[in-house]
Amino acid sequence: MTIRGLLSATALVTLPVAAMAQDLPPCENCADSITVVSWGGAYQTSQIKAYAEPYAAMTGTTFTWDESSSEAVAKLRAMNEAGNITWDLVDVEGPDSQRLCDEGLAMEVDIDEILAAGDDGSTPREDFGDSAFNDCFIPQIVFSTTFGYRTNVEEWGGRTPDNLCALFDLENFPGKRSLERRPKKNIEWALLCDGVEKDDLYDVLSTPEGIERALAKLDTIKSEVIWWSAGAETPQRLADGEVVMGSTYNGRLFSVIVEQNQPVNMLWDWQVFDFDGWIIPEGLPEDRLNRVLHFLHFATDTQRLADQAKYISYGPARASSQPLVSTHADLGVEMAPHMPTNPENQKNYRVNNIEWWADNQDDVEARFQAWLAQ
Repeated sequence: MTIRGLLSATALVTLPVAAMAQDLPPCENCADSITVVSWGGAYQTSQIKAYAEPYAAMTGTTFTWDESSSEAVAKLRAMNEAGNITWDLVDVEGPDSQRLCDEGLAMEVDIDEILAAGDDGSTPREDFGDSAFNDCFIPQIVFSTTFGYRTNVEEWGGRTPDNLCALFDLENFPGKRSLERRPKKNIEWALLCDGVEKDDLYDVLSTPEGIERALAKLDTIKSEVIWWSAGAETPQRLADGEVVMGSTYNGRLFSVIVEQNQPVNMLWDWQVFDFDGWIIPEGLPEDRLNRVLHFLHFATDTQRLADQAKYISYGPARASSQPLVSTHADLGVEMAPHMPTNPENQKNYRVNNIEWWADNQDDVEARFQAWLAQ
């Protein structure tokens, strides 16, 4: 699968279409610092190594990192209400970008105007394909949420999970699970393992009975679940033996399996594809906006997105970057087989339904949190 198959404001900075690292033009009337909001952990490190450090070396820009992306919607709502936008650039998942765009909290952009063309001659919109799915989102990576499991659980009697529904099989695979403290993905997985067909998921979830059916399935393992809020929690729990299986982002699992050499394997069955990228908060002063646009032109070009894959196993959102994905920067491991877009890892998968979650997340989140408290 290729990214192309998977998947306006006027720029205040005008850059040559194919600007590369060695000829990045100066940024005029630009702030000398930038506050970037991301997710922490291995993912944020990959951004720092691939984008921020080389950009800072060329421009002298100072970066401040905030790890609040999981709270981006609520915090940007509060900032907007207070009339004090302290963030310059925010990394968000697809559904949150849609919500922020719909609410006027994210700036509309024309990616063909503000971003570099692909190294293969494609326009940015052609290169990013379906990952450029709304007028505010600037794509960066394709990732998946999937499962890791420990390989040395004596109580399993030599059995190995080979499909998602082992999550709900406490008889053959006893032990604690680690799941995200949010409904997204959990309720879809629950329905798949309760017999709902993939193509019917969101029809079922669009009814109150469907949400209750998903929660009833999750009830069967609720006593064995430790809930996580940060993506780094599941890998640490797996490494410590606190849980026997758990969900998190595939790049986090790559880190614990390949970089840390822990007794953990990946379960790709029904991995959930999602897009992650940037939004620019609406209402930035001109000098801060100029800096953001200058940085984004550099950070989202063909080479930079391929460079990020040297540090984490997320697929670059540009199709032109795919052939440039090579080996891990430190370990020399070929990265392509560890990508969620590798055909061997896609025998069962879903693409996150961004529009459904943008429309329903607040209501479903409230019901899910009430269920957690029961």
